[in-house]
Amino acid sequence: MKDGKKDEKGKDGKSRKVLEGFGEEIVDEIRSKRGPKFNTLARTKSNITFDEKKGFLTVGKNMEERSFINIAQSKRFMQTIAIANKCHKFIIENLHTSIRGLFYQLKYSLGEDVDENIFSEQSESNPLIEDLEASLGIRREDLNLNATRKGVLVGNMKVMDTFGGEKIEIDASRMGRSGWAIPSDVDNEIEFVGVKAKYVLVVEKDAIWQRLNEDGFWKKENCILLTPGGQATRGTRRMIRKFADMGLPVYVFNDGDAWGWYIYWTIKTGSINLAYIGGDIATPEARFIGVTMSDLEKYDFLKKMTLKASDVDLKRAQEMLNYPWINRHKEWVEELKLVLKLKQKLEQDTLQGPRLTFVGDYIREKIRNRDFLP
Repeated sequence: MKDGKKDEKGKDGKSRKVLEGFGEEIVDEIRSKRGPKFNTLARTKSNITFDEKKGFLTVGKNMEERSFINIAQSKRFMQTIAIANKCHKFIIENLHTSIRGLFYQLKYSLGEDVDENIFSEQSESNPLIEDLEASLGIRREDLNLNATRKGVLVGNMKVMDTFGGEKIEIDASRMGRSGWAIPSDVDNEIEFVGVKAKYVLVVEKDAIWQRLNEDGFWKKENCILLTPGGQATRGTRRMIRKFADMGLPVYVFNDGDAWGWYIYWTIKTGSINLAYIGGDIATPEARFIGVTMSDLEKYDFLKKMTLKASDVDLKRAQEMLNYPWINRHKEWVEELKLVLKLKQKLEQDTLQGPRLTFVGDYIREKIRNRDFLP
């Protein structure tokens, strides 16, 4: 199969070609009586930087070697090769599994005389999948590996989903109270067409998403209403990135505490752990519309709605103050210092205090006045 062409399963053959090339290099080293090895990007904090020009976290050029003849690395080397081999098999068979399913596929003994499994815990296999991604330059979704779906959206758009050999059209404006569940892979055999929206509203909590959906907020405002249901998964962050690439402004509406704000920053700048795919999942264009501690001065009723910030909340706020990609914005420094000073926090649910529909009014006012944080 030539690079760039589709195979009989309708999927780009790039991943298969990359895996086969990876395997051939290992075999060549063995035949040449050299110790088989491969290099992967070092995903240590010291090799992670914030690219001010691009606006997201990226991984540096430092590499780490994985060698079979190094006793300290031989098991991890063998485990990584086993993962690559299984993923190659999945691609040939045109079958997908979860990262949990992959773990069980490889949870077997090394042999009759060896009382040890290839993998004993999933915590062993997950980072090695990331090793492969960073080494080969392909995402796990391209290795036919899925993760748990988490995230829902509704809006004026259609999804063309090729699944099980059938092309299915999904109208995201006709999903009722449930919405369309965002899969972990939003790139392969899936297309988004007819996106007729002015902006994307990302709402941290599913309960508030349901409140806005019931009000028909997305219809009235002609927006894509999306919730990651807490911390956004890779698939959801990738979906948000794709919307931004379509030219849609992205507004994020989270709790007014260090955790809600941290969720926002992983959407905006990516995360340290996934800096090697930062360009695919980060959305630097995103803006935070609330909830903010400064809202206490704008909406009097909120002063009676605050909750006590826990020691963990305060510790997280202090950590965020030390992140250079955050403390470069004076507005965020003021917000974080206010949390530390007042030792209080605000949940987005508090905006239902005056009346249930006030949440929508709050969002409209913020967007209309461009009252948001960078």
